[in-house]
Amino acid sequence: MPQMLVATRKGLFTLEESSGGWRITRTSFLAEPVTNVLHDARDNTLYASLNHGHFGNKLQRSSDMGTTWEEVAVPAYPQKPDDEPDVINPMSGRAIPWKLVLLWELVAGGADQPGVLWAGTLPGGLFRSNDRGASWELMRGLWDRPERREWFGGGYDEPGIHSVCVDPRNSDHLTVGISCGGAWQSRDGGQTWTPRSSGMFAEYMPPERREDPIIQDPHRIVQCPGQPDCFWTQHHNGVFRSTDNCATWEHTPAVQPSDFGFGVAVHPQDGNRAWTVPALKDESRIPVDGKVVVAHTRDGGANWDVQRSGLPQEHAYDLTFRHALAIDESGSRLAFGTTTGSLFTTGDHGQNWQTVTTHLPPVYAVHFVRGS
Repeated sequence: MPQMLVATRKGLFTLEESSGGWRITRTSFLAEPVTNVLHDARDNTLYASLNHGHFGNKLQRSSDMGTTWEEVAVPAYPQKPDDEPDVINPMSGRAIPWKLVLLWELVAGGADQPGVLWAGTLPGGLFRSNDRGASWELMRGLWDRPERREWFGGGYDEPGIHSVCVDPRNSDHLTVGISCGGAWQSRDGGQTWTPRSSGMFAEYMPPERREDPIIQDPHRIVQCPGQPDCFWTQHHNGVFRSTDNCATWEHTPAVQPSDFGFGVAVHPQDGNRAWTVPALKDESRIPVDGKVVVAHTRDGGANWDVQRSGLPQEHAYDLTFRHALAIDESGSRLAFGTTTGSLFTTGDHGQNWQTVTTHLPPVYAVHFVRGS
């Protein structure tokens, strides 16, 4: 039976699909902010990250699909050396801390790496666990890059890693997305890194730095499992696509009604096919004309159609966050949640959408359970 996990500001919700549609079958961590959720299909384990504000971040693990949970370790930054100069946030003028601010991304390692997990965090550190979250190691090869001094926050005050893609052909080949630090790749399991943002552009920077690869703001980066040289990113300044393993990126300007947004999904077998949830940028951050729509391309971004069937088209002010748009293994079922607590699903690639609920807390992440 298909299952979906929805992480919200006030708890984690498990939903199942039956002949009557989707329904909530379990709640976990009610009234607690769940920032992300992961189903690790390798051993059928669930992970949920929570941010308790003053009390810090927590990571919970379940080996019985959410019936019971146990707390495991969260990524911990090492003590900053006394002789290490501060890295000053160029936007705020404050020192970037050696301290976990937010556990933003959770990803399972490759099929040949049992127990390996990856965590992207604010203030821009990537962590690896080899033991299902019992302990974590900061990837110093990325953290110690001199370019990190020029990263800055995009939405949050601090720079953050929100996207981690593990290449299905080689588990040591990683791609990460950083706001605002661009795309980076490692071919040795996170030890060394190379910027891979060529072709992206940042209109918020002075002209001479518009195409600087290390200050780009990809809001989300996804990789096509069936065509792993193909990547998509919803950037602050448009939707971009790469077909050469991130060596270059191409802008796809035909997105309607707006090329701004946060989430992006790619079909698991067809890298030409992608979806975004458009919005107005910067000060507005609401759907265009108060109409919730999904933009969809079948031809690599040359043309886009606007999917609106079943979605609210009047006085709707739903915003969809980076991790709140999901696609399942089949490529036909998608779902997205919004800041107003709405959850929408489709079983036909988005031609027709259904409202699951409009009464959830603000949605941070949506995740399909693989194999369900």
